[in-house]
Amino acid sequence: MGNCCRSPAAVAREDVKSSNFSGHDHGRKDKSGAGSGAKKAITVLTDVKKGNIEEKYLVDRELGRGEFGVTYLCIDRENRELLACKSISKRKLRTAVDVDDVRREVAIMKHLPRNSSIVSLKEACEDDNAVHLVMELCEGGELFDRIVARGHYTERAAAAVTRTIVEVVQLCHKHGVIHRDLKPENFLFANKKENSPLKAIDFGLSIFFKPGERFSEIVGSPYYMAPEVLKRNYGPEIDIWSAGVILYILLCGVPPFWAESEQGVAQAILAGLIDFKREPWPSISESAKSLVRQMLEPDPKLRLTAKQVLEHPWLQNAKKAPNVPLGDVVKSRLKQFSLMNRFKRKALRVIADFFSVEEVEDIKEIFRKIDTDDDGIVSVEELKAGFQKFNSQLAESEVQMLIEAVDTSGKGTLDYAEFLAVSLHLQRMANDEHLHKAFSYFDKDRNGYIEPDELRDALMEDGADDCTDVANDIFQEVDTDKDGRISYDEFVAMMKTGTDWRKASRHYSRGRFNSLSIKLMKDGSLNLGNE
Repeated sequence: MGNCCRSPAAVAREDVKSSNFSGHDHGRKDKSGAGSGAKKAITVLTDVKKGNIEEKYLVDRELGRGEFGVTYLCIDRENRELLACKSISKRKLRTAVDVDDVRREVAIMKHLPRNSSIVSLKEACEDDNAVHLVMELCEGGELFDRIVARGHYTERAAAAVTRTIVEVVQLCHKHGVIHRDLKPENFLFANKKENSPLKAIDFGLSIFFKPGERFSEIVGSPYYMAPEVLKRNYGPEIDIWSAGVILYILLCGVPPFWAESEQGVAQAILAGLIDFKREPWPSISESAKSLVRQMLEPDPKLRLTAKQVLEHPWLQNAKKAPNVPLGDVVKSRLKQFSLMNRFKRKALRVIADFFSVEEVEDIKEIFRKIDTDDDGIVSVEELKAGFQKFNSQLAESEVQMLIEAVDTSGKGTLDYAEFLAVSLHLQRMANDEHLHKAFSYFDKDRNGYIEPDELRDALMEDGADDCTDVANDIFQEVDTDKDGRISYDEFVAMMKTGTDWRKASRHYSRGRFNSLSIKLMKDGSLNLGNE
């Protein structure tokens, strides 16, 4: 694969630090490629020719990394065009679900028409080690970062951003696609100019749908999740809800549904109470508030469609929307929200790297032992017996809950891919070892605390500018006892507050959210808001 998954020694970290990269774009590439003695590489994309990407493109510095691969700056050798290449390591695609996600992402990007608000896919190619998505380069940075840097932010500016986001939703729905993961990190500016177009960059969790089709898989990010996703019965209306959450954040700087834990966030979403009393809401126009209410309508049948949102008077008269700055409080909240996400994203990527191929091989071996009749699937009985045999610390009710959560078809058995998803989930739920490892990554001098300079150095590895200010701002928020350092307990508290766990692992979150959904069902929360 040539240089494609090698970060050049002198990686320049200039302006393109957040180009074409959102937290879960793709994760650490093992430098050994597919691994010595690996089996014949799987073919992910059947309709593209195999070949060395280096022949057509010069692959330059790394722009970012996430769960499965790495995003690089690349240059078209023929016309010198600057592009982004998302290289998805096959070694990280451990289950059929992972492979399907990649196939679907490519299929959806090819299927959607070219549009100024969606990053365009130039081509997809594949070699033995990775799938490469060569895309338009977005080097203007993330949505919130731009707002914070701008110095002032107004209703009019929020209306312009909202229009773009909802136009993306309308285009997706018109072409039979539900985005399923709308959030600010998935929108980047094309360039640094003031009038730069804003573009949707990530379709990794998007799915094709037919009119009337319903879905039950819980995916997405906690803050932006519609109530019907938690109820495991949803359609395209969930994208309008997510866009409504973004609009609320744009106008006041904090999410509408907030709590100290994932379960608390989910319960707040299901309760659906929206706070319009805190600053700056009293000074925001009634028209803006009416649109937020209609986008965050708990009943998907009554929620506005993308077309109706775009026809709403507040967006129709966007040029007349108040051009008065929303004030420093909104800017500082947005900055805080954005910075905290950056710190968490870094910690979650560290966690995502802990499961080595060897550990997955161990799980495969356990599956073979549990599958006593060797038919490639395990029954609930085999699974229970197996967990007892291997000294699982989990209560039978928890094992049963996870079986129910993963086995959504109700067939009472798990195949290997489902078993792997459960096992990764169990290993991470069983103890806080992954959080200890992430904490140790930042605590370089091993004194039991993360100091400002340690945090600053870790963030600099990701190319963040003004790292001293960033580290200080994060400290203000996380260092609750104000002793000038972050203890393990303070770190854990931050990680467990509304964290987007899918960035650590899609399997982990699918299991975690399904498990959460069952818990909410049992405590009666899911009955809230039901007609």
